[in-house]
Amino acid sequence: MSDTHAREDSLRRSLGLNRRQFMAATTGMAAAAAIPLALPGAAQADPAPVRDERSALVPASQRGIILYTVRDAISRNPLTSPLPSGFRKVFEALSAIGYAQVEFAGYTQNANSEGGANLETVEGAQLLRTWLDDNGLKAQGNHGFIPGSWPLSQADLDRFQRTLEIANIIGMQHIGTGSDPTSSNFKADWDVAIEKWHALGQLAQAAGLKLYTHNHDAAYNFLLDSGPLDAQGRPTRSSGIRKLEYFLSQTDKHLIFLEMDLFWAHVAQYKHTLFTAPDGSVQTDIFDPFTLVRDNQKRYPLFHVKDGKLNPATANGYDMVPFGTGDIGYKEFFNRVKIRDKHHPMYEQDNAPGGTANPAQSLDFARLSYENWAAMKEDRFYE
Repeated sequence: MSDTHAREDSLRRSLGLNRRQFMAATTGMAAAAAIPLALPGAAQADPAPVRDERSALVPASQRGIILYTVRDAISRNPLTSPLPSGFRKVFEALSAIGYAQVEFAGYTQNANSEGGANLETVEGAQLLRTWLDDNGLKAQGNHGFIPGSWPLSQADLDRFQRTLEIANIIGMQHIGTGSDPTSSNFKADWDVAIEKWHALGQLAQAAGLKLYTHNHDAAYNFLLDSGPLDAQGRPTRSSGIRKLEYFLSQTDKHLIFLEMDLFWAHVAQYKHTLFTAPDGSVQTDIFDPFTLVRDNQKRYPLFHVKDGKLNPATANGYDMVPFGTGDIGYKEFFNRVKIRDKHHPMYEQDNAPGGTANPAQSLDFARLSYENWAAMKEDRFYE
């Protein structure tokens, strides 16, 4: 068996697919040799396939990836591995696959990579911008520092201003965080978070950037804002509004933006369906993430396109899988929310790294996911 076929079989088994399912997931390629995987020493050199993009559901210019997906490659020691290591080589590999945009998840890499361990400096940001430009990549955002305290301390203010400066050097349009505005269920805490985010949003706007929050399923649970109070004087029931919907309704549309992770939004659809109304009755409400985005498109400049395979045996209802191999209706989503230059979807897969058993897996999955994404066509396309 050739190395390429062995790699295909390993990748197929890790996805839990039979050969026919695997071939379908990779857009029906005739042979595994036609699937350009991230082979040692070659991933950054493989040319991107030539495709007819006229009917693409998402333009090639808008297909991005959050670097958290390939964090193992970024942190890999280039002295001990032939695989792409560090930001510069990973950018080369992602550009060769076809990605046009990236979202950062911090600015650290292996200390032996070019530029050193920490690039969260003016000099480091200048290096990153050079490497992005060299590979035709555009940075759109970062999951970085948002002050936890309110009011802001001088130290928090100084660090946030440095975060904005670095984002501008790198050439971003957005700056954000991977966390909810608050983890609390109570309206009073969300009101404090709203005040803080407005202040931060004004600072970001002054720097020419859009501030955004990225959210997991908990943010789509129901806000405790009514009913009898508990022993600490906090409400115990809900009017039926979800926490993030309240945040959305109470924040300035010109200052505060959001990044929906479609996987976690579907987990919320699965998990957060019941609330206790002010009169004590239990009500059912099924979350529709597609409609929320459609009705607030200007508030959602970024998305995480993370796929999931239905699995009712798990608490979340889904298992994370490479894009295009799961059950989340991305074709429907992209048909309802047209992706052009105002939207920036980023492929993400939290469990992409394969560890020592399969150190190339995250880049393999990045390539497989890109191929599946590129194969998605508009429902109607006319010559």
